[in-house]
Amino acid sequence: MSAPPVRSSPTLSADAACPTVAEIAERSGMTEDEVNAGMEALDSYATMSLDAELPGAAGQALLDTLGHADPSLDTVVDHVSIAPCLRVLPEREQQILYLRFFDDMTQSQIAEIMGISQMHVSRLISRTCAALRAQALSEA
Repeated sequence: MSAPPVRSSPTLSADAACPTVAEIAERSGMTEDEVNAGMEALDSYATMSLDAELPGAAGQALLDTLGHADPSLDTVVDHVSIAPCLRVLPEREQQILYLRFFDDMTQSQIAEIMGISQMHVSRLISRTCAALRAQALSEA
């Protein structure tokens, strides 16, 4: 069984026969496996348009298979960067922020639990969030 012919190269004349893998290996002093690996590497330089239809996927373009940026990544980064700042807050501020943002309680509900006015809860949330924001931005 003979080796398949190799596609032509710019150095071959138009009427020249394509050399086989065995002929290239013999001429170059390489093994046939090395020649085949080199030919595969040459094929990796062929680009494909992102809009081109994928072979065997009717109507599906390469672009359709690529992932998208996850909008939640920024939120994860924000949570990770603010965590050390939250740990050093006084316990009362930690509890108020937890009740407001994790238990989704209203300021009035928090005020009742904490035994303070709703206005005071509002001021504490505003002040604590501003301090956290400033601290996180200064560390960035």
